[in-house]
Amino acid sequence: MFQDIGIEELADKRRQGDIALIDVRSPSEYRESTIPGSVNIPLFDDGERAEIGTLYTQVGIPAAKERGLEIVSAKLPAFIRRFAEIPGRKAVFCWRGGMRSKTSATVLSLMDIHVYRLSGGYRAYRKWVVETLESYEIRQPLYVLHGNTGTGKTEVLQALKRKGYPVIDLEDLAGHRGSIFGHIGRKSRNQKTFDSLLLDELIRYERSPYLIIEAESSRIGKVVMPEFLFRKKETGRHLWLEMPTEDRVRNILNDYRPSEYPQECLAAFRRIKQRIHTPIAAEIEGCLLTERYDKAVAMLLEYYYDPKYAHSSEGQEPDPGSVIRARGAEEAEEQLVRLLPDPGAAD
Repeated sequence: MFQDIGIEELADKRRQGDIALIDVRSPSEYRESTIPGSVNIPLFDDGERAEIGTLYTQVGIPAAKERGLEIVSAKLPAFIRRFAEIPGRKAVFCWRGGMRSKTSATVLSLMDIHVYRLSGGYRAYRKWVVETLESYEIRQPLYVLHGNTGTGKTEVLQALKRKGYPVIDLEDLAGHRGSIFGHIGRKSRNQKTFDSLLLDELIRYERSPYLIIEAESSRIGKVVMPEFLFRKKETGRHLWLEMPTEDRVRNILNDYRPSEYPQECLAAFRRIKQRIHTPIAAEIEGCLLTERYDKAVAMLLEYYYDPKYAHSSEGQEPDPGSVIRARGAEEAEEQLVRLLPDPGAAD
């Protein structure tokens, strides 16, 4: 028979990295939000879930259960086979630890596939995430990397993360670069998913001697940074990355790829067009329409992003020993490493 497992116990097992999570909710529920790292093996697809829900409300519970049994019976062989292909220990969950996860766990146990069932389901997990973040406190020192638009901060931090440094890439968690163009070529995430991914990263690095993030505003695309992290950012060790304009233009073109998303770039520009001096804005729009993206980017930096950044950084004078002046991400990474504690101490 299967065994129920609570959120805290599941969190401990995930820290040990020895349990696979299977979300048996419908594909749309899974896409909306799930526990990070979960695999979706739905008991019902979206149409079947809607059909059963309608029977439940309009006809009654027995009719809904009978139809559910018919649907599940037809797909049991494939359902069980997919579970059997996943090695190691497994835990299943649905929305609130109800019939879908109970049915899944029961059937699997009959086929000698032993799984845990998450008590309270995803709803209990979401409540745990919210409550944990509300009371969370970062105890390690926090390094915060600043820099004008296009200095390649994200690229540098991602390179450090691949080498084992305790980097929390907030833009990656949000699925957004944090600017008016930040959604282009990305799939923006909602607050539920961002919160879950952030907590996962915090738990992952809870024994690291320090953390590294990019300087972000309180809002990144559709999501809002938790208050405890924003406060910690304000009191962190601030590092500043500077790079010549021509390198920044090249970084932006490589990252945003405007030639692949011309309409999206134009639409985003028109959202800020009125904030730029009219003749300049007209010239930038003309460059975008005629695919002169390098000039458009250079003008956006000069007349919009750099003044905006200077205003937001007003009163923050960088310590000369915390400034990195580089040509390209590789050089910036080398200099940044010299300002960080021993990389061998990173988790």
